[in-house]
Amino acid sequence: MTMNGYDAVLLVSFGGPEGPGDVLPFLRNVTRGRGIPDERLAEVAEHYYHFGGISPINQWCREVLDALRQEFRVSGIDLPIYWGNRNWPPMLVDAVTQMTGDGVKRALALCTSAYGSYSSCRQYVEDINAARAAVGDTAPVIDKIRHFFDHPGFVGGFADQLKKSLGQIEDQSKTRVVFTAHSIPDVMDECSGPEGARYSDQVAEAAALVAEHAGWHGLFDVVWQSRSGPPSMPWLAPDINDHLKALAADDVDTVVVSPVGFLSDHIEVLWDLDNEAKDTAAELGLRYLRAGTPEVGADLVGMFRDLVAERVLGAPLQRLGKLPVWDPTVEGCCPARRPPAPEKHRGR
Repeated sequence: MTMNGYDAVLLVSFGGPEGPGDVLPFLRNVTRGRGIPDERLAEVAEHYYHFGGISPINQWCREVLDALRQEFRVSGIDLPIYWGNRNWPPMLVDAVTQMTGDGVKRALALCTSAYGSYSSCRQYVEDINAARAAVGDTAPVIDKIRHFFDHPGFVGGFADQLKKSLGQIEDQSKTRVVFTAHSIPDVMDECSGPEGARYSDQVAEAAALVAEHAGWHGLFDVVWQSRSGPPSMPWLAPDINDHLKALAADDVDTVVVSPVGFLSDHIEVLWDLDNEAKDTAAELGLRYLRAGTPEVGADLVGMFRDLVAERVLGAPLQRLGKLPVWDPTVEGCCPARRPPAPEKHRGR
């Protein structure tokens, strides 16, 4: 069976610490080049220490790899799968080095971020290219998969978890469903996609699809979490905690939070939602339920299989949304910030 010139798949994830001694070095990797002092990193490190210094994301990747290798065998996708992280071992450069030694010439990168923006897409492309450059001219060509926020497996995985939470509520008349995603600077959102604001548009479409497939016909909101950076810089709002205060004032008594911006439970989900937002809700007298992220099961694994099959077997795209797909690897797509406008020629 032809693989359209591909001879490997590379799982690319964010990475996370796997013990207390890893936490500060990991955070330095995440923030490299930004001049953030260790004192500030130490504050963030406490979120990780709260969970024993271990992020669940690496173990999640191992489970995905095991399940996907089995799925490939069943589906006739005869490709090895490698794994490289952006910020913690196994590092991308080590994975690309291994692939090169194994004779891989062209690979498809399965990135674990579903959306398009600088931080959720372009930065993955840059880190892949940096790893290839470090290995040298013999490094394989590595192509990134498309955004998959509207894939039926992505939507179905979140919808199943949302239904489980909603099933715990007998009287839903004063219930509000709240979808969260990682906030980014307004200027980054404005640069996302060909005409801008595609990140926030994609999150909004994903939320609407999940609500529909979960059978939720009540009100729902899209809000943001985990912002960082100087207060003077505008980020996507409202923040989940501010929104909970508004809901409490609006006669809502139960809130179900679905972290649709995150493919797995990791520290930003566990800390920001299961601790901070939960505490805020308790202070406000709100009943608070946090819906899970998709299980490593048929929906999630089938989604990754489909994304690979689209490229290596020419299978049709599986999409539920209406937003246009664009090529995230085009030079200049989704810059970190909007480039300055060219100075006008004044003439004399």
